[in-house]
Amino acid sequence: MAKNTQDNKDQDIVDQPLGEILSERYLSYALSTIMSRSLPDVRDGLKPVHRRLMYAMYQLRLGPDTGPKKSARVVGDVIGKFHPHGDTAVYDAMVRLAQDFAQRYPLVDGQGNFGNIDGDNAAAMRYTEARLTKVAQLLLEGIDEDAVDFRATYDGDGKEPIVLPANFPNLLANGSSGIAVGMATNIPPHNVHEILEACELLMDGDPEIKDLVKHIKGPDFPTGGILVEDEASIINAYETGRGAFRMRARWHKEDLKQGQYQIIVTEIPYQVQKSKLVEKIAELIHARKLPMLEDVRDESAEDIRLVLEPKNRNVEPELLMEALFRNTELESRFNLNMNVLDGGLVPKVMNLKDVLRSWLDHRQVVLVRRSSYRLEKVLHRIEVLEGHLIAYLNLDEVIRIIREEDEPKEELIKAFGLTDVQAEAILNMRLRNLRKLEEMEIKKEHSSLEAERDSLQALIGSEAKQWKEIRKQIGELKKLFGPDTELGRRRTEIGSAPAPIDIEELEEAMIEKEPITVICSSMGWIRAFKGHGHNPKDIKYKDGDKGKFVIEGQTTDKLLVLGTNGRFYTIGCDKLPSGRGFGEPLRLMADLPNDADITELKIYEPEGKLIVASDGGHGFIVAEKEVLAQTRNGKQVLNVGAKAEAKLCIALPKDADHLATIGTNRKMLVFELSEMPEMSRGKGVIIQRIKDGKLSDIKPFNMEQGLSFKYGAGETVVDDITPWVGKRAQAGRLPPNGFPQKNKFGG
Repeated sequence: MAKNTQDNKDQDIVDQPLGEILSERYLSYALSTIMSRSLPDVRDGLKPVHRRLMYAMYQLRLGPDTGPKKSARVVGDVIGKFHPHGDTAVYDAMVRLAQDFAQRYPLVDGQGNFGNIDGDNAAAMRYTEARLTKVAQLLLEGIDEDAVDFRATYDGDGKEPIVLPANFPNLLANGSSGIAVGMATNIPPHNVHEILEACELLMDGDPEIKDLVKHIKGPDFPTGGILVEDEASIINAYETGRGAFRMRARWHKEDLKQGQYQIIVTEIPYQVQKSKLVEKIAELIHARKLPMLEDVRDESAEDIRLVLEPKNRNVEPELLMEALFRNTELESRFNLNMNVLDGGLVPKVMNLKDVLRSWLDHRQVVLVRRSSYRLEKVLHRIEVLEGHLIAYLNLDEVIRIIREEDEPKEELIKAFGLTDVQAEAILNMRLRNLRKLEEMEIKKEHSSLEAERDSLQALIGSEAKQWKEIRKQIGELKKLFGPDTELGRRRTEIGSAPAPIDIEELEEAMIEKEPITVICSSMGWIRAFKGHGHNPKDIKYKDGDKGKFVIEGQTTDKLLVLGTNGRFYTIGCDKLPSGRGFGEPLRLMADLPNDADITELKIYEPEGKLIVASDGGHGFIVAEKEVLAQTRNGKQVLNVGAKAEAKLCIALPKDADHLATIGTNRKMLVFELSEMPEMSRGKGVIIQRIKDGKLSDIKPFNMEQGLSFKYGAGETVVDDITPWVGKRAQAGRLPPNGFPQKNKFGG
């Protein structure tokens, strides 16, 4: 016995390369995922689990006019009869069909807690109840009239529909999403009235997609919002079956007292969880990434109401919302990928016209099949009625045959030329039906059925009549989903693409600015005090130290530091130590080398210009954006040479047209500023030729306003500057009487 068992095991062994086995198994899994789980059928827009839910609820007679049943009962029937998967997956699918914020036209009418837009889960299936909606009833219309094919269920005990009759364009109306093996689908919901108008246009001829888009203007999401995609992108998306739609929240400004205001958000983009959105905005406020926004509150009840409080009333609401759109899900993109099962078998990315045509073709097939089914019933009934009429005309003979003959059925067929169906119908007649009035009703019904038979035969034989009937059905749907009805009203506003926003202006507005005063001592210790207007007498320094630079700016400013080595260093004001202590050494913050001292400290101005000069008398004009250091090692600008140091860095006023210079030898020179070259780096040109001394100071000024210098406690203006005017690189002459002994224009 043991040997036979071993032989049987050996017979089950398959000798096949592993790669082939994996390919076959994975292909089977992939096809199962694509066809039986993830992609919707283009005809009814449903995946198998949704279709089975609809059919199971139909079998339970859970129509919109009947009482609901426990969701657990529905889920039990689905997994027991049709869908051998976990109950959680089936219940989650049913919950989504009932959520009015997820489905544009819900297919399930849920009683109880079916979740909310905040992302809260539905109650357990034992607590909730469900039934079909009128829209779901349209999808199932005619399913018992041979409208579609059925197949055996997984255990062979029953039948399930391969596709629903779908008297409702569900694929585009409710959309779909799913991820299969190697492919995915993502279709947004649309407005049914617009879809039906596009279908009518398609039945009239062969329009281009841009003509269809005149009716289907874009998605119509259940949560509303504003579509801000430009029309060309929308048309391209519908032409290719792939694209994206940009959605924005709907908001308005609500005025408060004393000129204050707040922004109210009433609709948010599709598939955005409100609670996570509020949490994200709060995080950005806490991280100071939305400096224009003070607070966010959720005051939602049945409707959405998010309150956004600006920092102050001077903040422009449009600019604030633009910052929110760029940083939160108040603006989101819905990617379009119309990948569907064509005929329930072949995955295919379709364009808008293909999807509409597939649904219309399916409706034609359903119409013909239902008409054929009805014709068969009508013909059978006519046959029965004709037998009844023969019986009334020969009533006495019929009664005699039934009473006296041993085989009355055969005798009836023989005597009156009846069919088997007619003879059986006569034998099954009740005595009460033998009254004269019944004969008249039969003749009336027979006449009516003959007219219906002729109409059905004409419909089945004429494609033109079929499309006329389909147009009539679409017209009835349009009345049900009219633009003035709650179901047909468009919720998503078709807006225009937003005007381009100055990114620099937006980024600047988004950065939190605070006024500060930068103090740097003679020993190079730097710190920043909040606000402006500090009294220098109130600022304390270390023993032996005193103030040197006092600069008022903003926390968003950058500081330019010039070293005696000719290098510029950059420090962000937001990185400066606070004014509570004595600060930190500027040398270490700017990473100056030990052999270099600090010559100048100023606020960086992107459009500004500087005059830089060495004490050797050379210099040039340089744009401030050229000296901005991007590394800690600084940026070499002024080539000072071996015996010189970078001593001067003066901001160039826009109205300056002359430059005054003075050396340590007390010789002053004035010349036109146009003689100074503008360079980005180098040694420059000779500013003033100085013997037995060095360049001490320079001052750009406007000739009409005159040259001034410090005199005592104030300033004085040189009455006649002519004696000192010359050409660049001249030696100059002694300054006016009263000029400071330090040889500085500022004293």
